Order: sequence, then structure tokens, then C-alpha cells
Amino acid sequence: MRIFDRSNADYLLRKRILSLVVYGSAVIFVIYLIQLQIINHQYFESKVVENSIKTLYLNPLRGIFYDRNFEKIVDNRIAYSIVIIPTEYDKKNNEILEKVLGLQSGYIDKIIAENSKQPKHLPIRIKRDVDYALAVWIEENNSFLKGVKLQTENQRLFRKDVAMSHIIGYMREISKSQYEAEKEFYNLGDFVGHVGIERFYEKILRGKKGVSFVIVDATRKEVGLYNDGANDIQAIKGADLILTIDIETQKAAERAFEGKRGALVAIDPKTGEIIAMVSSPWFDLDAVSSVTFKEVWNSIVNDPQKPLFNRATMSPNPPGSTFKILASIAALEEGVIDENTTIFCGGAFKFGDKVFKCHGAHGSINVVKAIEKSCNVFYYQLIFKIGFDRWTAYGRKFGFGSKTNIDLFEEISGIMPSREYFNKRYGPRGWTDGFLVSLGIGQGEVNVTQIQLAQFVSLVANNGKTRRPHLVKGYINPLTGEYKEINYPEINVEISQKTFDIVKKGMFLVVNGYGTAGRIRHPEIKIAGKTGTSQNPHGEDHALFIAFAPFEDPKIAVSVLVENVGYGATHAAPIAREVILTYLNQLNKNKETKNYNIAMSNF
Repeated sequence: MRIFDRSNADYLLRKRILSLVVYGSAVIFVIYLIQLQIINHQYFESKVVENSIKTLYLNPLRGIFYDRNFEKIVDNRIAYSIVIIPTEYDKKNNEILEKVLGLQSGYIDKIIAENSKQPKHLPIRIKRDVDYALAVWIEENNSFLKGVKLQTENQRLFRKDVAMSHIIGYMREISKSQYEAEKEFYNLGDFVGHVGIERFYEKILRGKKGVSFVIVDATRKEVGLYNDGANDIQAIKGADLILTIDIETQKAAERAFEGKRGALVAIDPKTGEIIAMVSSPWFDLDAVSSVTFKEVWNSIVNDPQKPLFNRATMSPNPPGSTFKILASIAALEEGVIDENTTIFCGGAFKFGDKVFKCHGAHGSINVVKAIEKSCNVFYYQLIFKIGFDRWTAYGRKFGFGSKTNIDLFEEISGIMPSREYFNKRYGPRGWTDGFLVSLGIGQGEVNVTQIQLAQFVSLVANNGKTRRPHLVKGYINPLTGEYKEINYPEINVEISQKTFDIVKKGMFLVVNGYGTAGRIRHPEIKIAGKTGTSQNPHGEDHALFIAFAPFEDPKIAVSVLVENVGYGATHAAPIAREVILTYLNQLNKNKETKNYNIAMSNF
């Protein structure tokens, strides 16, 4: 008989329990390994890669600008920016970094907070376009400034011999709303077109960002390229723009406006291509296109001359006597008058109890002489013969009261008064036919921009046909290098050739007869034009002039406004002449060069 040994039983029980624990742990471990290495292999592998690889975004080169003859206008330059990587950055360096970079105390914490929603491994820009010496200091002290990096970026490089500030425009840091709307194209801190063609053509200028993958160690320090860069995606450069501007004509226009306020638009009447456009005063693009100090920006914004304001597309003024051309066209087309119809000018016109004066007593004159002499009395009476509604209709037919839709966002419609407009503004009984007298000579409620007047004189010069005014001819595809021309819609105003011939005869005599702009007559190039003086309730009148040349085959049409100087013949017409002669001279030079090249190629 065996005697039960309690101690032995306890030993066996403990042994079994231990075995179960060991075997159970082994089973669990094996299951975990299976789950880790087989079932969830891809997930954990991606996490390892994610933690050991950093994604760097490569900014593309922005498209550059050329003039119509492929003269470079805007290029790119390398600039240095200081960025911090939130996952690596030690905030203990805030004080020294803010001091060295000239930043206000607390600025870095503020910037980090503003970018808190973006991934922590992405760089945050804290100082843009630093000088070379500071860039070197950052590099030399890199080991002490953990998470502080030097980043190269592209900034705009402008010509020094021409301004073109209202054409080119400038860039600004992307707004939060725009970033939220277009995250796939931008990162916070990126610069985007803000005004001008920089803004209008942003989508083709910006290019496409690239991506580079780098291996990092446990401290997130970069140690090499991932997969030797095989997975990197190259950035794609933005498209280069070919502008319609002739740089030499633009220079001449800017020189003519030095010390003056006003605007000029020169345009090819056949194509709608803008040859030169000036808004004076202008501003320094270098001062606003990179880091703009607050005091510099405030000085520009608060300048009473308003240099940021584009007077060519945004400044509406009465067109003055230049609008007599419109009234002449309307009257001739409607059969109200013909070339032989005369109206008597005794030096004044009385309407009700008011007397409206002319600048001379012209006697009985027809429409051609009325244009040549700019007779006010002729047009005081003519608008009543035309009728308010028909006068308005012809103005709208030529684009007044509407935007031209030039390739700039900065444009207004101006005012082409109508019966509805007066009723809304003054009430049906708040105005009388006396309002029409001033409208007949382009004064009163009518307001136009220089781009609208340039389009109008283009249509007159080219017998009612042109294309939408534009600043960009086309662009160069960054992938293929091919030039792609932009096709702009045609504008066709149906006016009889006889009407255009009569009106243009009067405009020819303004310069080449005994008209108001005889002082700009040229012995070889026949210029046709019309002077105007725009009444200004706030000071001296504005001077206006519209013109085209050569008369026989127009290649350029010009609209000029000079503010607060008086008569158009004295101040605006000479500017138009200078611009016209410069451009036609350029055409001759280009033609001679082309013929020379052809001759040499055949030699």
C-alpha cells in the first residue's frame, strides 16, 4: 500500500502549471509573430518606412516672362529662407534665433501655432530671403540649432530699365482660405500671384511640386536618399509667358510719363495685342515682391499719388472730346446727318436758361470739320438729333460701360449713362434733357477707362474689327518646349465703311490739317487722332488724346490720359506721338533684321 505524498503532488501540479504557462506563452508569441510578420506585415513595414523616411517637397521654377521679341523681362533668382522642422526643433533656441534673424520676441511660437494643423515633419518658414552672410552663419551653427534649416527658394528678378509694375504684378504669401481650397498644389508659406499677370496666369506659371524621399535616423537627421532617389518625383517648371509688350516702346512710354500722373495704352488694332501700358506713378517691384518691410509697404499704400492703383484699367474719367467720334459714328449710321450736313456754330449754344460755350465761332460746319476743329456747339446739338437711347446703344456697341476682359483681374466697367441709369440715380423726374448737352461732348455722367478708349480707337482704325485686348500672346510648354499661342475672341462692330471713312478723314485733319493737334504732325508718318479735355471738379482738367498710325495701314492705336494738366493737345498728344514713332521705328528695325537674316541664309 502506497502512502500519499502530498509534497510530491504539489510539485507535479506546479510543474504542470509552469508548463502550461511556458507553452501558452510560446503559442501566444508564435501567434503574435505570425500576426506581426505575415498578417500585419505591410502595415508595420509602412510604419517603419514612415518613421525612417522624410518627405521633402521640391519647389518648381516659376515661369518667366518675355516681351513680344523674346527679350527677357522677368527671371528667377536663388534666395535663402530659414525654416524650422517642428519634430526636430528645440524651442530653447527661440531667443537666440529671433535675435539673430531680427524677429520680434514670441514670433516663432506664433508661427508654429499658426501651422499646427500641417504635418509636424514639414518645414515652417520663419524668415524669407535672408542675405548670404546670415545663410552662412546658419550653416556654420547647424549642429547647435537643432531643427533649423537653410532652404533655397526662387524669387523674382526684374529688369532695371523698365517698371511695368501694373502689368507684371507681384506675389504674396498664400492666404489660409486659398491654401484650404488648393492644398494639392501649395504648402503653407508658399508665394502666389497676388495682382497683375502673376495672378491672372498663376495656374500655368506655378508649375508642379516635386517630392524627394530621404532616410533619417532616430533623431530625424537626414542620412541619405531613400532607394537612391529612384522614388523621387521631379518638380515640373511653370510655363514661360510671351507677352505682347514691346519693351522699347514700353520704355519710351514710361519716360514720357516721368513726373506725371495718368495712363497710356498702346494696342495693335488688328490683333488686340497691347504694345505698351503705363499707369503713372508706378511702384518698385523689388520693394513688394519679396520681403516687404512694414514701413516700406505703409509708405506705398499711404502715398497720396496712389502708385498701386492701375489708372489704365481702374480709373474712370469723362472722355471729353474724344467721345465726339462716337457721336459722329452714331449720327452718320442712323442717317441723322451725312458728310454734307452742316450745323451752325456761333460760339455758344443756349438750352433753357443756360448757355454752353464753344472755344470758337466756327460758322456752318459739317461733321469732318467739326471733328477737325473739335466744335462743341456742333455736338451739343447733334446728341439731340441722335437721341439719348441711340447714343447709349452705340456707346455700348463699342464696349463702353463694360469690362474689356483684358487678362488682368484689376478692371472696372466705367459708366455709359442711359435713361434707366438716370432714373435710378435721380428719379424719373429728377433729371431733364439738359443733362444730354454735356454728354454730347463727353462730359457729365459718362466715365471710361483708358483700356476702353484704346479698344474704341482700335475699332475705328481697323474698321470695326479687332480682338479682345490682351497682354500675353502665348506660353511655352515646360515639358515639350513647344510654343502655344492663346486665341482671343474677335470683336466685330457692324458699322458701314462709309461712316468709318468720314470719321477717319476728320481725325486725319486733326493732326494733318488745321486741327487741334497739328503740333504733332510728322513729315513721313501720317497720324490720325482726336484731342480731349476731361473736366475735373477736384482741380485742373485732365488731358486726353486718342490716335492711330500710319493712317493708310494702322499698326498702332493709342489712348493717353495725363491728369490735372489742362489741354489734350498740349500734354497728351506729344506723348502719343513719341510712343507711335518709337513702335513704328521698332517695326522697321525688326523688318530690316529679318530681311538681313534671310539674305545671309541665302548667301
